[in-house]
Amino acid sequence: MTNEGKPTVLIVGAGLGGLMLGALLEKIDIPYVIFERTSSIKSLGSAISIGSPLLALFQQLGIYDELVKLGLRYTAIAAHKENLEPYPLQDFTPLEEMTGYAQYIIARPILYDLLQRQIPEHKILLKKRILTISEEDDKVTVQAADNTVYEGDLLVGADGAYSAVRQRLYEKLKVKGLLPKVDDEELPFNCTCLVGQTTYMDPEEFPVLKNPCSQVLTVRGIELPYTWLVFTTAQNTCCWMIIHHLTKTTSKAAMEQRFRNNDNSEWGPHAAKQMCDETRHLQTPVKVGGKYMTLGDFYDRTPQELISKVMLEEKVFETWYHGRTVLLGDACHKVNPTGGQGAVAAMHDALALANLLYALPSRTASDIEQILSEYQEERRPKALATYKNSRMLSHVLRKDTVGMIARLVSTNMPTWLWRIFLAKAFGNRPQAGFMEKVETRGTAPANVSNSMDKARAVFEEKKRAAAALAV
Repeated sequence: MTNEGKPTVLIVGAGLGGLMLGALLEKIDIPYVIFERTSSIKSLGSAISIGSPLLALFQQLGIYDELVKLGLRYTAIAAHKENLEPYPLQDFTPLEEMTGYAQYIIARPILYDLLQRQIPEHKILLKKRILTISEEDDKVTVQAADNTVYEGDLLVGADGAYSAVRQRLYEKLKVKGLLPKVDDEELPFNCTCLVGQTTYMDPEEFPVLKNPCSQVLTVRGIELPYTWLVFTTAQNTCCWMIIHHLTKTTSKAAMEQRFRNNDNSEWGPHAAKQMCDETRHLQTPVKVGGKYMTLGDFYDRTPQELISKVMLEEKVFETWYHGRTVLLGDACHKVNPTGGQGAVAAMHDALALANLLYALPSRTASDIEQILSEYQEERRPKALATYKNSRMLSHVLRKDTVGMIARLVSTNMPTWLWRIFLAKAFGNRPQAGFMEKVETRGTAPANVSNSMDKARAVFEEKKRAAAALAV
């Protein structure tokens, strides 16, 4: 395509998936704009694990060295029983030999900031809540709550688990009788979660922060319906998370109705404070002066506005696109964060879509629908695998017999089986086909994607054409 023939992409949602897509489109000069409904991009949350599935891409983007500087390498996860008796360590050092990359813990807000800095400020529009979406054969149009209107060739819904883009898309498909029944059902969840990050903590007072590797510490409740985690960061803060395992699966609508009837709210600052009060006595494996720190010690060092309570929904939708509208990240697949794979999957979605847009022959409806079909065909099976893997990992947190068996297996896994698990879980290490390839590291082969191959073919053809012209 010529520059004039490149598609204009409208991205709704400035989460990790939306920001990654913007950063990639910036590299290939495809016009785009990101709409964010809030007045500022203020990422809440705890820590995130970034490793081999993304680091080759970060090298291509030129942000690998900064990621390594901002993150803190970790080599193991130290899990404990309620009485703080340790389970055997989960050792992740084999990944460095298998993939050629270390694993890093980075605070989610810092990762947001790193990606946001790859995008020109004027391309992220704040306070833009999208209300309506209309589509013609040659364009898609969105209208925001402030009555501004925007036109493009492709609309990307990267606006989270309760995506407004998905809602509008599904409403139209339902009227036409094209929406599968399962896609019309509520997002289910059986866990809620409280997350936050402390302010700076002096390593002289908190020696755990002196460790050159991030300490990833978990406590798995057996009698208690909770699991809690603490991560140390390169900035001498502690990210933390506590998961509440509910007695049954429910949905946001059901919870809201229940608390509406009781004139109460399950979400917002009051609910977060209530959960803090209920769990502040729980001990963590972090010791100071011979005494174990409690979750309350971490809560008290965390600004209230940085504490949030969220639902941990789990679902992979069947319908990811229609016409000139496509979904990305949590908008089409939401997984339990126990496996730490949800954000990685969203950024892989962005990469696959960017690869296909780079190879797009034209802006016609048929060509756009073709690449969206290829996008879903490539990414949905991987999202389902991520979903199943996250559910499997979350089984170790359950209180029932399944949980007991899962804990027994996970803590007594032979080394050879653990290596097989790691090779499978971290085998998907895609790259942008439209940038110079980063040499594959490690002993384990990296999976190849159709979108990457397609973009690579176009990229190499352009290089050959440019070389011929130079001669």
